[in-house]
Amino acid sequence: MLRRINNLKDYAIHATDGDIGHVNDFYFDDEQWAVRYLIVQTGNWLINRKVLISPAALTTENWDNKAFPATLTMAQVKNSPNIDTDKPVTRQHEEDYLRYYNYSRYWSGAGLWGVGVYPGMTMQGYVNNTLPEDSRTGQEKTDDERESDQNRHANDDVHLRSCAAVIGYHVHASDGDIGHISDMLIDEKTWAIRYLIVETGHWWSGHTVLIPPQWIEGIQWQDKHVTVNLTRQEVSDAPLHDINMPVTRAFELATHQHYRRSGYWLHESGQQHNSIKD
Repeated sequence: MLRRINNLKDYAIHATDGDIGHVNDFYFDDEQWAVRYLIVQTGNWLINRKVLISPAALTTENWDNKAFPATLTMAQVKNSPNIDTDKPVTRQHEEDYLRYYNYSRYWSGAGLWGVGVYPGMTMQGYVNNTLPEDSRTGQEKTDDERESDQNRHANDDVHLRSCAAVIGYHVHASDGDIGHISDMLIDEKTWAIRYLIVETGHWWSGHTVLIPPQWIEGIQWQDKHVTVNLTRQEVSDAPLHDINMPVTRAFELATHQHYRRSGYWLHESGQQHNSIKD
């Protein structure tokens, strides 16, 4: 099922021995467009510190009660690497985080989460997709080791983006403006961002459409706009999305057929990426 990002804010995060806090935002990576971390406001027990929680730590989501149970203890969260979520999260920050929790790199492998499509597949021991260093946590590394890691990743590109920051970006078609991003739809199993919800504003009153992020041709982060290789007419004629209704596979199929493109469900099944034919 697909879930709206805006509806997941303020969800409670429960550790095995207490409450961690509430979801404040999400980090997604701008290469594969998947949510990699939940940004959680911890509250008074941790002096209102914000911490990152990987979807790999979440168990069965309690959607009705707006809660995410996690396979973490309060002590684990308290002692986790202190990452300033108000600044860009570097690859080195991620390395320290993944090492601390004993997760594999999601960017190592052909799948959405390393070797597979689900967050739990980054758990160490699940597959041979482990970090090259030993199992010591970041706190146990020597100063020389930490400095070596920092130097090695000093020039790595930053690919994590805030969902809250990107919502509101303007969307440009190949022949003009079409609206802005009002929300995102994520897959509740894989945490992949399946669609940007685009409101067309005063161009077509009350017109809301879905556009997969993979159709984005360019992003101007400084100017806060994205460009898609679609015409304004194509967007105008696309099936209308009702934000109060769940997105069915039939609606997804109709949307992809309108744009003559194949669906992500075919790609993830290993089928070749081809445009839909007449």
